[in-house]
Amino acid sequence: MTIDQAVMRFAGAMVLITLAFGHFLSPNWYWVTAFVGANLIQSSMTGFCPLVFVLKKMGVKQGSAF
Repeated sequence: MTIDQAVMRFAGAMVLITLAFGHFLSPNWYWVTAFVGANLIQSSMTGFCPLVFVLKKMGVKQGSAF
């Protein structure tokens, strides 16, 4: 798995998990969903994604986007 795939997989999982938490536990979880969406928009414009630094330190191989 490359960093690109890991970032997209993590973002998708976070959106789905926090939507479920927001529905079943507390609507405050939707703030996490909004943060993930805002971070995706920001990273598409700037190329900066904080998760990439973590994944690089974990030894995940480079992809073409990050």
